[in-house]
Amino acid sequence: MSVTIDLKGKKAIVFGIANDKSIAWHIAKRLNNAGCRIAAGYQERVEQLFLPLMKELNNPVHAKCDVVDDAQMDSFFKKIQEEFGEFDFLIHSIAFAKREHLQGKFMDVDKRGYQVAHEVSAYSLIELTRRAMPMLKNGGSIIAMTYLGSEKAVPGYNIMGIAKAALESSIRYLACDLGEQKIRVNAISAGPIATLAASGIANFPEMLLNYVAKAPLKRNITADEVADCALFLCSDLSKAITGQVIYVDAGYNIMGI
Repeated sequence: MSVTIDLKGKKAIVFGIANDKSIAWHIAKRLNNAGCRIAAGYQERVEQLFLPLMKELNNPVHAKCDVVDDAQMDSFFKKIQEEFGEFDFLIHSIAFAKREHLQGKFMDVDKRGYQVAHEVSAYSLIELTRRAMPMLKNGGSIIAMTYLGSEKAVPGYNIMGIAKAALESSIRYLACDLGEQKIRVNAISAGPIATLAASGIANFPEMLLNYVAKAPLKRNITADEVADCALFLCSDLSKAITGQVIYVDAGYNIMGI
């Protein structure tokens, strides 16, 4: 029996679209195709790649929104208030660390590099949630993207693994905070996908090969498969799930080798 997820009349804010390879873009498309109207915040540096993508969505809202720029965030959420009034879903697919801190030894990360990775990759979820709450409907869903490097030492992932660990802990505390409003907060831990962000990770091609060799399903995953999980987490089919990290990684996380 097939189940069709209908999100007609729903609205989502998506952060993290950089180009057509971005997981955030695949999630935005999947929600859009289910009838959800999309608002997207983007960084100026990706504007030339971002804007053409918006033409593929149905009546989207979009504006610049760098999560370390308070003025841009104020302007963005003011626009959301004017265009949406209320909305249902918040998608956080944002992460950043200096390229030099995604290679070599973790112990060589300096204080500023540590702070930047956490501000962008973890704290931004808290900041965006706080700003979203006056407009986020009861029964809504917040989703963030994470990776296995949060709990296992993955060579080359380095400071990003520490930031993702903070993000996952934040998921649990936010889920506790927002449960009374029936707002669910979850994370998707995806296997490696060749995105713009992944290009900065040392030995990334080897990571892909390692997943094929060791994952139970003997393959890598696709961004569309992550988007399928996000669609589920936005739907009423997941209404009793919150505070969880859900793995979409062909089963790699269960293996001890």
